[in-house]
Amino acid sequence: MSHIDPSLDAAALQTLRWIGAPPDNWVSPHPGIDHDVTVVGSGHTGSTFAFALQRAGIRKLNVIDAAADEAGAGLWRHRARMQQLRTPKNLVGPELGLPALGFQAWYEARHGEAAFAALDRIPRLEWPLYLSWFREITGLQVRYQTRLLRIEPVPAQGLVPEHLRLHLEVAGQPRTETTRKLILGNGVAGSGGPNVPTVVAALPRKLWAHTSDLIDFNALRNRRVAVIGGAASAFDAAGVALEQGAAEVRLFARREHLAALPVLRARGYPGAYDNYPLLPDAVRWTQALRYQQAGSTAPADSIQRVLKHPQFHLHLGVTWQAAQAHEGVVRAEVGGERFDFDYVIAGTGFHADLALRPELASLAPLAAQWRDRYQPPAHERHEGLASHPYLGLGSELQEKVPGTAPWLQHIHIYNPGGFVSSGLPLGDVPSLRRDVPRVVRHISQSLFLSDWPLHEQRFNAPVPPDFTEALYAQALWRGPEAATAATELAAAQA
Repeated sequence: MSHIDPSLDAAALQTLRWIGAPPDNWVSPHPGIDHDVTVVGSGHTGSTFAFALQRAGIRKLNVIDAAADEAGAGLWRHRARMQQLRTPKNLVGPELGLPALGFQAWYEARHGEAAFAALDRIPRLEWPLYLSWFREITGLQVRYQTRLLRIEPVPAQGLVPEHLRLHLEVAGQPRTETTRKLILGNGVAGSGGPNVPTVVAALPRKLWAHTSDLIDFNALRNRRVAVIGGAASAFDAAGVALEQGAAEVRLFARREHLAALPVLRARGYPGAYDNYPLLPDAVRWTQALRYQQAGSTAPADSIQRVLKHPQFHLHLGVTWQAAQAHEGVVRAEVGGERFDFDYVIAGTGFHADLALRPELASLAPLAAQWRDRYQPPAHERHEGLASHPYLGLGSELQEKVPGTAPWLQHIHIYNPGGFVSSGLPLGDVPSLRRDVPRVVRHISQSLFLSDWPLHEQRFNAPVPPDFTEALYAQALWRGPEAATAATELAAAQA
């Protein structure tokens, strides 16, 4: 079923006609290389990269997603539980500066200008509908049921450049393909995994979940639920549990007060936003630590969502000292009190550690982390931030030891693992406008320069003329004698 309606999408179709077809692929082909760029993940990150690469003339693309189909891809329909996206509704998204391809144009075409004006932020379930439309109208193709299992380098041989061999699982079957560049646009856990408190992880798995898990909230009806964490995902999980009829929901946070200072907003102006990756390591580290210490703020509407329910209770400034399972019930000691719960949800975020990702485990020891490049003063040490990958200006991995794994530069991290390096959670909507063009530009430069001998031949190859001298021969001035003769000839013929 098509998502495009010509009567509604005339502006988008006209824009695509005006900008013209994408440039022809200019990247030099090489025997044995299947793809120039492979993008892991087909959500708004993968869609934006595919569109930007296409418009940059890098057309030999491979966008893969482990989901069975488009309906199962991403988190918006399944694991995301907010009622609205957490970012402003008018941010530049996958359209990258072409307003007719943006969410506002799409939404207004279907619901009217007044309806968009009335929105506070983008409704969560409208976002995947827009993305489906965007992929179709821009002609983006996704290979579903395709999971990345392992990456290994292929050395350069003659004019064939260094590239990557990808071990995949395609519809349950093993397959090997090659690519010159790899972009990991694989979501919040793409550079590590869920951060689960030890006291919770020790419980039987049927009694707890992380907010990144699929959770059967219907099964929590009339149940006592504990939620650990004070950021947006914790409040959203608590909200759904309450709306599904949980008998009691208690949310526990370590901080004495809910985080309410959006420190990233202070550097949201163009100068800081556009040039942040160029700042010295010490400045970027301090800013990342400042954000960590201030905490991730939950939108006010996520908090208001739970406050409507009298069976909701908020516990601040407490940690779980102990918990054990007894006859299917979790008995917890928290802040000097004891509670019984039927289910526990950890809304405790994620940590960055490439070794936790099966597809990255083999390369993790070779890749530089922030601890390998910067040693902060004692009062600024933070193990969680130190484990983030240390990325280059194209969000590419760096070698831990120079000269040992130069092929890592072909792998680009575009998920929250890039936060310390970039100053933004890469993959969130606010990162798209700045960082997708930056990464694409870096990839373009690398592909071009690594093939320079071939491009030099192309530069110097014979070029056929647009026209010959015959086009203008009759207008050539040949001197006064020739002009007199021509005049006399014309008179005689008359």
